Amino acid sequence: MDLPHQVYRPTKPRARAAPPTADSILFDDTSSVAPAMNTQGYYTPGYNMAGPSHDLQGGAVPNNMFADPMANAAMVYGSSLANQGKDMMNKEISRFMSVNKLKYFFAVDTKYVMKKLMILMFPYTHQDWEVRYHRDAPLTPRQDVNAPDLYIPTMAFITYILLAGMALGIQKRFSPEVLGLCASTALVWVIIEVLVMLLSLYLLTVHSDLSTFDLIAYSGYKYVGMIFTVLCGLLFGSDGYYVALAWSSCALMFFIVRSLKMKILPSLSSDSIGTGSSAKPQFRLYITVAIAVFQPVVIYWLTSHLVR
Repeated sequence: MDLPHQVYRPTKPRARAAPPTADSILFDDTSSVAPAMNTQGYYTPGYNMAGPSHDLQGGAVPNNMFADPMANAAMVYGSSLANQGKDMMNKEISRFMSVNKLKYFFAVDTKYVMKKLMILMFPYTHQDWEVRYHRDAPLTPRQDVNAPDLYIPTMAFITYILLAGMALGIQKRFSPEVLGLCASTALVWVIIEVLVMLLSLYLLTVHSDLSTFDLIAYSGYKYVGMIFTVLCGLLFGSDGYYVALAWSSCALMFFIVRSLKMKILPSLSSDSIGTGSSAKPQFRLYITVAIAVFQPVVIYWLTSHLVR
């Protein structure tokens, strides 16, 4: 029996497989691109916490540091410390100086400043010198032109220092040391004058509503006359200086006497009835006159070296 004859058939050559494309890669390369956060808000391993995120336009968006609970706690704690320090500072300042009382002396406006300057330079035409009150509290300077303020003395002091520097520069005697000495001397004179007035009122047991700020204000009004005197000296020489000195001195003395008369002298009758320890009426009058007479001396002392 014949066996079937096997015929050899050559196999087809196998085609070489093409290199794998990006779509057929089995494992993704995660070394360069950070995987996205999952939708459930859990942390995905391999996510770069420090890397900047990108918005839809491709710009870098800084990390939100306030989302960290520790950062929020630190900010709250720092704010509480700052508020506590501010409260402590205000409390310590209030022990020596009332901030509300100080605000009262700077409650001015342009109308008040112009009227007050006219009274300081031409006090002879002013008739009503009484300080007005509302519910046992004095009206603010912007409401009462007779109320003392600290705005005009402060601005006049600064202007006097600048004018002194200009006068020294014109005479080629300017130097920072000389200007500093001029400013410190003017400030020390005010402090000494206020301390002497407080001591005199205390030793003579004068009961009045004059506060320390009131005395500083009345003592600082002299700088308005000093500015006028120095300007006249620079413009008209020594003759103009002495004429301006005489005018400003007389005007300031008249202003001080009429102003302090409403503060010190009205309590003479009430204190002198039945009290042997109270100061005599003439002593209080002497204090008022002495304060007024002392002003021209200080004006001359602080301005004579600026005019030559």
